[in-house]
Amino acid sequence: MSFDHPLVRPFSGLRPRSADAAAVAAPPYDVLSSDEARQAVVGKPLSFLHVSKAEVDLPPEVDHHAPEVYARSAENFRRLIADGVLCRDSRPCYYVYRLTMGAHVQTGLVAAASVAAYDANRIRKHEFTRPDKEDDRVRQIEALNAQTGPVLLAHPDSRHADEILAQAAAGAPVADVLADNGIRHTVWVVDDPASIARIDAVFCAMPGLYIADGHHRSAAASRVAAQRRVPGGAPTSAEFFLAVIFPASQMLIMDYNRVVRDLNGLSVDAFLAAVGERYVVSAAAQAVRPERIGVCGMYLAGCWYRLEIRPGRVVTADPVRRLDVSALAEQILEPVLGITDLRRDTRIDFVGGMRGLSELERRVDSGEMAVAFAMHPTPMAELMAVADSGQVMPPKSTWFEPKLADGLVSHILD
Repeated sequence: MSFDHPLVRPFSGLRPRSADAAAVAAPPYDVLSSDEARQAVVGKPLSFLHVSKAEVDLPPEVDHHAPEVYARSAENFRRLIADGVLCRDSRPCYYVYRLTMGAHVQTGLVAAASVAAYDANRIRKHEFTRPDKEDDRVRQIEALNAQTGPVLLAHPDSRHADEILAQAAAGAPVADVLADNGIRHTVWVVDDPASIARIDAVFCAMPGLYIADGHHRSAAASRVAAQRRVPGGAPTSAEFFLAVIFPASQMLIMDYNRVVRDLNGLSVDAFLAAVGERYVVSAAAQAVRPERIGVCGMYLAGCWYRLEIRPGRVVTADPVRRLDVSALAEQILEPVLGITDLRRDTRIDFVGGMRGLSELERRVDSGEMAVAFAMHPTPMAELMAVADSGQVMPPKSTWFEPKLADGLVSHILD
């Protein structure tokens, strides 16, 4: 099969000196609040948070979308380059990025991914984006003239791709960072022409890639490319965006759980009865971590329950409606709790699986929330099926771990 555009290409990455990699590497810009980021940079002048969340260097009352934040981000970025902390490779390279979280290991390719492929849906989406978040990423790209937050992509499993990356990762890494959260980030450079050609051949022949995390970053890259495109002109580096691509089977999706502020005027008994019409409800002696699709846990009034969807309640022919998160919305959140807009309704909140089931108990026991639902993680195959169908998943359907670090490789727009 042939395609009009290369799916990925090598690029001259901007990366920290090996000795500075640990000092530079930072959590993604969107997993820390501004207050958390301010605490995280204490005593860390080289942390990439000074670039990705530059409000840490401004008074707390400054809005983090204010023009001076983007200006400070660019200033800090230029300083890291001028001081030789960040250095750009002299020729286009690929990079291998390995994440290690306990016994879990995933090894992927850092590449410049094609905006044309994204626009043509060869790099497939599964979420809606918000204009304000796109605007933020566009302004950040334009301020830096670079993409610094990689988009997390998945590729269909490929033995050849695994072999190529394993060979590239056999040598000495250029970055090997053990983050504060215990996750290890290891990066190798692939700069020999033969290996680059093999990667080109294997990855560009793939039918498509799937966005796991980074819908706003990829949408922003597409907008910047469109703004900079000159009809009839040669393609520029803005026609590609920074991405890390892992095999689908290696990616770890954790549960993304739900907590709701009230029972929509129902008593506990009335609510349990309504739930029981839709799910088989069984009292549990301990926290319920769902063991399979079709099962979820519920924490209510100090007690755990195991919920199993009743037969016929799930539309299995539809890749979106058969998701557990969709079933919960259709069977409980909407008809029983009156929550019809998961994006805007302030009565619902979402808790990533890394926080554990004890966080659900805490939110309910404190009185902040009335009920919590522990979800089974959405399988990667289901995400890909939704993307292939051209549909989108409900909000907060997937929580990917481990997270990529910002600052280890950036993509300069020439």
